Amino acid sequence: MTQPTTIRRVPGSRPRLPEPLWTALTLAATGVPVLPLRAGKVPFGNCHRCADNACGGRPNMKSAGPCRCPGVCHAWAAATTDPAVLASPPWTAAWRRAVSVGYHPGGAGLTVVDLDDAAAVAWARATLPATRVVETTRGEHWIYRGAMGSSNAVRPGVDIKSTMAYARYLGPGTGTMTALPDAVRALAVKKPSTVRPAPQAVAMPAGVGDGECPHRTPAYLDRGIAMAEQRITEARAAVHATVYRTFLAVLSTHGRCGCLTDAHVARLFTAAQAKGETPRHCTDAWTNARTRLGL
Repeated sequence: MTQPTTIRRVPGSRPRLPEPLWTALTLAATGVPVLPLRAGKVPFGNCHRCADNACGGRPNMKSAGPCRCPGVCHAWAAATTDPAVLASPPWTAAWRRAVSVGYHPGGAGLTVVDLDDAAAVAWARATLPATRVVETTRGEHWIYRGAMGSSNAVRPGVDIKSTMAYARYLGPGTGTMTALPDAVRALAVKKPSTVRPAPQAVAMPAGVGDGECPHRTPAYLDRGIAMAEQRITEARAAVHATVYRTFLAVLSTHGRCGCLTDAHVARLFTAAQAKGETPRHCTDAWTNARTRLGL
């Protein structure tokens, strides 16, 4: 995979484009899927048709490319190398407001080890194979050839950004890009003792869950949770939407009778995080499902 390159300008031939878009088009030409980032280094919000994943998400949330709608939706999944999409009116409006360019490392066959501070940088220099390095505001991005699952906080000050994630483009960097080492892949392998899903407490409103629960039989409840876990695990597309809809189905059946426990919710969150969802995504999906059902 061709690595991000510097921008070459021909005097007098540059089109009248926003600076971030010019950079994005140059990166896209090298095979790097890009997207605009607004203030705060975050993607633009979904359009009204895609808000709260009402559209069901992208057809294949594991690959880069444009959303079905013409807007810049679904964060990293909007990243594309298509210059016609990047320069289309809905996108150019976003590029005019953008403050930087983001890219989907996994879509370019890359992995970014995001080192957030000096201590993390020192650890990487003593532990990981040398590769291309890009300086950031507080630390460094180490970029390797090869994609893997993304994972945050794999150790203090260290995040891994590859598939289903975006990174900010901060220049071509220095050094020779090398193959993704096993040492980086091993960072994302969570040991059982360190897997700590962050479910919200299932606190039912006053008056809900009183009395005998008709569902509180081990076989019925365990079968329902197991089916929900399986549905999430087998999702091959629209993972965000699948997680939300599964949470909604579980809550619609068990959310009012009081049979769900923190252990049940933790099982669902663990299944979702194994598919790449963050604890925050899980919590948001759970909260949105409860809100929709009036719980």
